[in-house]
Amino acid sequence: MTHISVLKDEVLAALLPPDRDVRRVVDGTLGAGGHSEAILAQSQASVLAFDLDAQAIALAQARLAAWGERVRIVQDSYAQMTAHAHALGWQEVDAILLDLGVSSLQLDTAERGFSFRYDAPLDMRFTADHRPTAQELVNTWDEDALAEIFFRYGEERCSRAIARAIVKARPLTTTRQLADVIERAVPKTYDKRAHAKPIHPATRVFQALRIAVNDELGVLARTLPQAIDLLASGGRLAVISFHSLEDALVKHAFKEASTSFTPPRGMASLPAKQATVRLLTKKPLEASADEQAHNPRSRSAKLRVVEKL
Repeated sequence: MTHISVLKDEVLAALLPPDRDVRRVVDGTLGAGGHSEAILAQSQASVLAFDLDAQAIALAQARLAAWGERVRIVQDSYAQMTAHAHALGWQEVDAILLDLGVSSLQLDTAERGFSFRYDAPLDMRFTADHRPTAQELVNTWDEDALAEIFFRYGEERCSRAIARAIVKARPLTTTRQLADVIERAVPKTYDKRAHAKPIHPATRVFQALRIAVNDELGVLARTLPQAIDLLASGGRLAVISFHSLEDALVKHAFKEASTSFTPPRGMASLPAKQATVRLLTKKPLEASADEQAHNPRSRSAKLRVVEKL
């Protein structure tokens, strides 16, 4: 499947406002390079781009080769953006983009184990580091721990039944084995609620395992304050999320950073707080009907943007 950048026009409008001279941009989630390519084409900016995935980096390097030294690609987590920016002499930047979650490239590479559409080893790591694989989690965590991550990270209401079935069926080594166990564990009426779009019973569990394996929410929570600090005055941070847990985390972080607090008279012991950003999206931007029709992945995308004060 060809990767299509989600909300590309909205990202460009947010990060490249006509009244600002944007010179330094961080693309924290390079992927196949679509957003970086658009930023390079629409501005005079230099881009510092990050990705953990060697396969994605190889594709993006070929795609962005024509831009020469205007783009620098680093195989590292976006959580390290400040250190790498400072190493370039960038003490602050004009724009930062985070396009969260798993890419279509990763989903469509069977051996990565992200999708149950293919029979593959249960891996799910963004990079072959020392993190435990999904297979290790599934086969070593107890029933309570598995049920907890399925409920917390997948918002899976059948988490307990699924965890019990997995423990009984172990060892499990492939995506199809796991998906089959999950499908047998849930009621036949699974997700038949009014207005609910039917999904495969394994969808939320696979999401939860991927988030746990890569500590996605923890990394994001640690990165958002750092990204705001790295912005120059008037600089903008745009975040695209694809599920409610990511979006809630971003919404809370942006609300906290955009709120000032002055202690009431007589309560001077409470710390005062000054807002560091201005919300540009009180409600998240979503893909148009036309984009959703041409790119199904965009249907769940939400874009939130703040501007540094």
